[in-house]
Amino acid sequence: MALIDSVPRTKVAAPPGGSFLIENVPAQHVLTPEDFTESQLQVKATTDRFMGEEVLPRVADFERKQEGLARSLIESSAEIGLLGVLVPERYDGLEMDITTQMLVAERLGSYASFSTTYGAHAGIGTLPIVFFGSQEQKRKYLPRLVAAELIGAYCLSEPHAGSDSLASLTRAELTPDGRHYVLNGQKMWISNGGWADLYTVFAKVSGEKFTAFLVERSWDGVKTGAEEHKMGLRGSSTTALYLDNVRVPVENVLGQVGRGHVIAFNVLNMGRLELAAACVGGSKDLIAEAASYGSQRKAFGRPIAQFGMIRQKLADMAVRTFAGEAMVYRTSGMIDARLDTFSWDAPGAAKIALQAVEEYAIECSVAKVYLSEAMDFVADEAVQVHGGYGYHEDYAVERGYRDSRINRIFEGTNEINRLLTTDMLFKRAGQGRLDLLAAIAQCASRSASASTEAQSLDSLSRHRDLVERSKRSTLSIAGLAYQRFGTSLAKQQEVCAAIADMLAGVYAAESALLRAEKLREAGLGANAQDMLTVHTQQMIGAMRQQGSLVLGSCCEGSELERGYASFESLSRALPEDLPAARDRIAARVLAAGGYTV
Repeated sequence: MALIDSVPRTKVAAPPGGSFLIENVPAQHVLTPEDFTESQLQVKATTDRFMGEEVLPRVADFERKQEGLARSLIESSAEIGLLGVLVPERYDGLEMDITTQMLVAERLGSYASFSTTYGAHAGIGTLPIVFFGSQEQKRKYLPRLVAAELIGAYCLSEPHAGSDSLASLTRAELTPDGRHYVLNGQKMWISNGGWADLYTVFAKVSGEKFTAFLVERSWDGVKTGAEEHKMGLRGSSTTALYLDNVRVPVENVLGQVGRGHVIAFNVLNMGRLELAAACVGGSKDLIAEAASYGSQRKAFGRPIAQFGMIRQKLADMAVRTFAGEAMVYRTSGMIDARLDTFSWDAPGAAKIALQAVEEYAIECSVAKVYLSEAMDFVADEAVQVHGGYGYHEDYAVERGYRDSRINRIFEGTNEINRLLTTDMLFKRAGQGRLDLLAAIAQCASRSASASTEAQSLDSLSRHRDLVERSKRSTLSIAGLAYQRFGTSLAKQQEVCAAIADMLAGVYAAESALLRAEKLREAGLGANAQDMLTVHTQQMIGAMRQQGSLVLGSCCEGSELERGYASFESLSRALPEDLPAARDRIAARVLAAGGYTV
């Protein structure tokens, strides 16, 4: 899946998924945006031009759902290859790598309604066929999807089955002659639902076997509902889908009968990482809007961007985006490294590709949660910088604020993803895929005190020590939780969520640190170091709160006192001059007119 004409600037490592908590990786083995190949940068530039010339000038029309506009823009994106980035060449795709797809997703994040329209088609509307379709299904549908002759949609949610997708009530019954399945039921929240041509529909065969079907709009009994009136994403089509005795040929079963959950969950892994990338793009645009307004708007005789609290907002927006961007491309780089010698001609190619993505399911969930909440923060602060005007629809930040909210619900709610993160971590330990229990035992045997030597070293070395101790803090807290609750830990949702947040804090902080190290080596590290300073201080503050919650749930009396003393010592961090660091970050944002590294 690697680009033929790419010359990687970094030899990226592909450690086991989730191992960032128990292992260290050198900065030179991690992909960062500074390592993008020329081919990847060309695709990014092409996507930027498309958004700037074709999509963004039509936002007002898109928001009004001007008839035919969405299909027209999807067709235009097909002409420049954006619909087939991950589709094999034999089916008219570009057969590029995961990182390239993330770059496309990031730049499409400039306008969330079109990003959603694109993702519903080129992502969850097409990739299930790429990875699970039969050869006949691929030949029949993929070239037409890549060319936008058919528009795809994905139908999983139901009125009473959202996060609990396996509680589906849509049924599929095999006809007596064994040639068709008859589908009956209702699906909800279908992006592109109003005008898609091909639906991936999940239903239970005989009310039991959860299965995916490829359903064409033109078939009898297929009907869409009215357009939903949504808080955000007003430019995208969202409808219900009604299935009334729809006869689906048996050859349109996608994958295997009773294995629909495999399709649903694997496609979601990729969708979560793409959503995180789109949030990076959306956050960058909102920072640019806030910087521009802050430079122009005057109060008390000078631009508001000169005031400390406005500069704090701009800096904190940039800090979250920097860490999130580092997470996304670190993750895509590891997936691509696993697929370094991948070929669609190899036996079992689709399974190999899926296994590479699934390996980093923890990182995909962590990135989705972190970036969706980071973008919510950025959107909220962008509105605040605009003051009353941020509440007015004439300003882009108003739309950005509304559009960002769905990201914490899309691709599995953040609550579900937090539970999944902790669950996957301990399951992999139980399967022998992660030596987590040994790492916890080793952590418990080591001194909990902070390194006194690190305090006298340079700033990046101090941050490295802080990240290392954060890993140990997370391991010790996770170990206490497992010791207290054992196999019933999954029922302690607040505890699991706190552990997941600690895990995310470690991954974000280490990703930002590794990027800062690489930038310093290239002589470009001043801004990154300031952002790292702000980020790690914020991470430690949040981690102390999360760890305290778990400790209070797991221990009492003298055991609690000893545990908290150890945790407090391990998570100790001397304060740094955050106002000065933020002021320098904000100055660079304002000078660049937006997010900059």
